[in-house]
Amino acid sequence: MVYVRGEEMTAYVMDLIRAKWIEPRVDTTAWREFDLRAKNRDDTEDQVLRDVIEAGKAVKAIFKEPTVTPTADQVKRLGLRKSWGSPNGAMRRGWNGITISRDTIHIDGVELGYKKPVFFERHAVGGEYAAGYKNVGKGTLVTTFTPSEGPDAGKPVEVDSRTITDNEAAVVTYHNPYDNVHELARFFFGRCLEAKITPYVVTKKTVFKWQEPFWQIMKKVFDEEYKSKFVDAGVMKSGDELVHLLSDAATMKLVQWRQGGFGMAAHNYDGDVLTDELAQIHKSPGFITSNLVGVDENGTLIKEFEASHGTVADMDEARLRGEETSLNPLGMVEGLIGAMNHAADVHNVDKERTLAFTAKMRAVIHQLFREGKGTRDLSGPSGLTTEQFVDAVAERL
Repeated sequence: MVYVRGEEMTAYVMDLIRAKWIEPRVDTTAWREFDLRAKNRDDTEDQVLRDVIEAGKAVKAIFKEPTVTPTADQVKRLGLRKSWGSPNGAMRRGWNGITISRDTIHIDGVELGYKKPVFFERHAVGGEYAAGYKNVGKGTLVTTFTPSEGPDAGKPVEVDSRTITDNEAAVVTYHNPYDNVHELARFFFGRCLEAKITPYVVTKKTVFKWQEPFWQIMKKVFDEEYKSKFVDAGVMKSGDELVHLLSDAATMKLVQWRQGGFGMAAHNYDGDVLTDELAQIHKSPGFITSNLVGVDENGTLIKEFEASHGTVADMDEARLRGEETSLNPLGMVEGLIGAMNHAADVHNVDKERTLAFTAKMRAVIHQLFREGKGTRDLSGPSGLTTEQFVDAVAERL
């Protein structure tokens, strides 16, 4: 599989986990490793990111530690030549990203936020993340589109025209690709059906009219391919329809539906914000998975696994000052487990032993949390430090 190294607190913890949990038990010589720290991206003119994308296409199973997208201050502090953009957008495009799945993690016998699983699919491409922009002053803004195919190919079409009257304004251009929403829909509805949970589709199409096709595609796939299956499985009743939620209503439902047992699918930006809310309700970002799903030209799934949180820079600064820390690694470990399992499945190598080992690793972590020997986000002030928790799992393994 592909292993992508990151930086700061999360890289420190994953180094401990690899040394104490993984390396003594797993032959990692076939792992293709890449250093995606901001400094290495700068030193290689981002060739390392291009190498990661090519390796991911070939290998199909990727684990990525959280990485830094440098701010202006970090550019100066790290001695970078420029502020390199987030690698995630390039990965999503390079692997034909369909969705970013973010699901709740549950531990038997431990009360978290939601009682039953909650699935969330975030459309992996388009929207603000791939936007072009310019800060401008007073003037006229005209947006044009030039078709590359059909009878009007080469003829510019005016999309929008407006007068800007402010001395300071930001002009932003982005688009939402919809060709792969059909595959997103099948992936989402298939997962909800297997888990027997109720699916919902989230947009703000009443105001953002351009989001209407997303809903229409999702509904068409559901009605034609999945509706009867949900009824047969007893998840929905005959006559029930797929429910659409406005994004502002979805923010409230996430708070109200603490029993869980539902799934949501949304555009890229809405999915980003709503899954942050999901993580807070479910105790901690450490109890949420994050899985980018793409597909190659042969229909084989490319899966990249990571934590749903960032590098936890503030905790890293505390560690470097010599203070105690207590980072919950479960989200990252679930990502590593997912990548190892997918690699074993795709390449059919040592599958039985791999699945047995990753299941044991998960079971040991869950058992420690049940015993009150987890990290302090769940176990309180008496919980273990970062290093103590890693050692406790290593001992039980």
